[in-house]
Amino acid sequence: MGKTYERIDGRLRTFIESQPLFFTATAPLGADGTVNLSPKGLTGSFTVLDERTVAYLDFAGSNAETIAHLRENGRITLMWCAFQGPPNIVRVHGRGEPVFRDDPRFPELVARFPDIDTASHGLRAVIVVTAELIRDTCGYAVPFMAYEEDRELHGKRFAREDDASLDAYFTKKEHIAASLDGLPGLPLPLPPSTV
Repeated sequence: MGKTYERIDGRLRTFIESQPLFFTATAPLGADGTVNLSPKGLTGSFTVLDERTVAYLDFAGSNAETIAHLRENGRITLMWCAFQGPPNIVRVHGRGEPVFRDDPRFPELVARFPDIDTASHGLRAVIVVTAELIRDTCGYAVPFMAYEEDRELHGKRFAREDDASLDAYFTKKEHIAASLDGLPGLPLPLPPSTV
C-alpha cells in the first residue's frame, strides 16, 4: 500500500512536478500552538533542486505561518494528491528553511524558477525543503477533479506593488511579522528584491 523512497527521481519526480496543487503543513513546538496547512499552486512556482531537495516560491499573502514555524523548528511536510489518473498521494517529510530576499543564495534560487514572473506576485522568500522521509500511499479515496487553469487574481493584485508598497502592505497585516502564536514571521522591513 505505501512505499518509502530514498530519492525524488524517476516516476516519483514526474508525478510531483506534474501536479498543479500541493499542500504544506507546519506547526510550532508548543503543544497549544496552531498547526498550519496551506495549499500552494501557480504554475512554475515549485521545483526539484536535486534528489533530496525541493523548493517553492513564497508569495505575498495575509499571513506568514509557514515562515514562522520554519524559523522556529524547521519541520515541514509537503503533500501531493493525484486528482486525475491513477490514485496516488506523495508526502515529503523534511526540514525547511525560508531563504529571504537579502540572502546571498536568493538570486541563484530564484533563477531555478524560469517559468513564472516572480515580480508580479510579491515574492517574499524561497522555501527550501530537504527530504528526510519520502513516502507514497494509495490515494484511493481522493476524488477525481479537473484542473482548468491558474487563477489570475494573485498576479493582478500584487503586480501593482513595488518594494516600498509591499513592505507597507506587510506591515499593516497582523500576522506577517509574527505568527498567530506570536513567533517571528517575515522579517520587516522587507529588503529590496535582488532579482
